[in-house]
Amino acid sequence: MRRRDFITLIAGTAAWPIATSAQSSIPVIGFINGSSATAYATYVQAFIRGLAETGYTAGENVAIEYRWAEGRYERIPEMVDELVRRRVAILAPNTPAAQATKRAAGNIPVVFFTGQDPVASGLVESLNRPGGNVTGVTSMFGELASKQVGLLHELVPGATLIGYLVNPGNPITEANVRDAVDAAQKFGEKIEIVHASSDAEIDAAFDTLRGVGASALLVQVDAFLVNKRIVALAAQNALPALYQTRELIAAGGLMSYGSSLADMYRQMGVYAGKVLKGANPAELPVLQPVKFEMAINLKAAKALGLKVSDNLLSLADEVIE
Repeated sequence: MRRRDFITLIAGTAAWPIATSAQSSIPVIGFINGSSATAYATYVQAFIRGLAETGYTAGENVAIEYRWAEGRYERIPEMVDELVRRRVAILAPNTPAAQATKRAAGNIPVVFFTGQDPVASGLVESLNRPGGNVTGVTSMFGELASKQVGLLHELVPGATLIGYLVNPGNPITEANVRDAVDAAQKFGEKIEIVHASSDAEIDAAFDTLRGVGASALLVQVDAFLVNKRIVALAAQNALPALYQTRELIAAGGLMSYGSSLADMYRQMGVYAGKVLKGANPAELPVLQPVKFEMAINLKAAKALGLKVSDNLLSLADEVIE
């Protein structure tokens, strides 16, 4: 059974000007993401479900313009500028695009999803009253790296060198690496940092991990790294890995720990719909997860010759037999 329990904070609404595209009489949402349409199909559908909860159906009374960076985060500012020039009704960015979107948006409302602390990063003035024209959902993923290292240590107690696959273009990478290294030192383990922002770099990262003899893998919370290629390569290299989202466990990954991306994108869609109806983003509190979910794939564990501890099984929200 999965437990998804989010704070739902609904503030009062206020009149907020909504623009429509020059080509259409219905409002247009500019959806900007650092990953790809294929990798994020599940989360796009969750976003669309959230819109539907507020009475909006994509293609009928609202349109969505998607922009996918596919790991090339340097392309994001150009994508944002293009959508701003089109005067879309709302901009809906994820972490790599959030700052660029806020800077360029002008008076266009922004409903973000971010793994950063949105106050510390300057996206909003406070969680309860964001201020300006920006609000959204934060997973606070930036604080999870140390917890994930601890779980990986329990899953593979004999690991002495852990690979940490990160995207160098992600603004939370530096903090994630620092937290992971500090946590690993407490267990007497070392971290080997490998970088990837393309499929070719993912392949190269696994070549490096084989060369240094890594015995476990932690995958950073990052849009591009929600990537089934990583799951396949981890299996091919018999490398126990911990991921950010349970969708990768359903695809054959070993273990995940984090808040539900699908539910957060649904909440993002709900907020986008509320703003389209006239809610003022400044008065819509930033939503945060209050529970995190763990998924374990016992079939993957068996293939790796791993015995999952009773403690981890008791903590899991979902166990795939």
